[in-house]
Amino acid sequence: MLASKLETFLNSEENLQGSEVRYITDKVTWQHYETLLTQLEDSLEFRLTYLDGILEVMSPSRNHESIKTRIGTLLEIYFLETNTEYYPTGSMTLRNPEQRGGTEPDESYCIGNNKEIPDLAIEVIITSGGINRLEVYQRLGVREVWFWQNNQFQVYHFRSETIEQFQPTSGYELIKNSELLPSLNLTVLAEYVQHPNPLIAAKSFRQTINE
Repeated sequence: MLASKLETFLNSEENLQGSEVRYITDKVTWQHYETLLTQLEDSLEFRLTYLDGILEVMSPSRNHESIKTRIGTLLEIYFLETNTEYYPTGSMTLRNPEQRGGTEPDESYCIGNNKEIPDLAIEVIITSGGINRLEVYQRLGVREVWFWQNNQFQVYHFRSETIEQFQPTSGYELIKNSELLPSLNLTVLAEYVQHPNPLIAAKSFRQTINE
């Protein structure tokens, strides 16, 4: 039944046209989720998120992929120019069977030293709705999550010692500046993400960092 529904989704007109579409279903076992991950292997065409039996399959649009790549390019310039130790982990599949959660961020990084679970996960939100991403990332142990939505960043940092205070956001506090990268001006970064020319944006951003 699940395979049939997914096949219909994968061959939907919207998906074939390159639009960003989501398919959500429930009552999916962890074993089915793992099987689907194996079947799709390292496909860049689909992103899977799982939480407590709910499965979301998302086919990102060209705009989605363009934005996430621009963010990644600019961040790596920042890391290089500020001599920040970083380890890119990209869209690697993060999953924890005991916590019944798994996802594939748009970009992710370990900061300072390499770890099994990245410190920072970045999600580009084009269409709203779907699974509670913060709950998934909390179960996976990701310290900080950035959402790019409506041409700006929203930054959430996990508060393990005061988790009950931030229950509506799964233990994450919405903050103005990244605590992992405190010297990074996210407003400036957002401006360059939106720049119409990626090459000019990259060069100008590097110059801005060094001023």
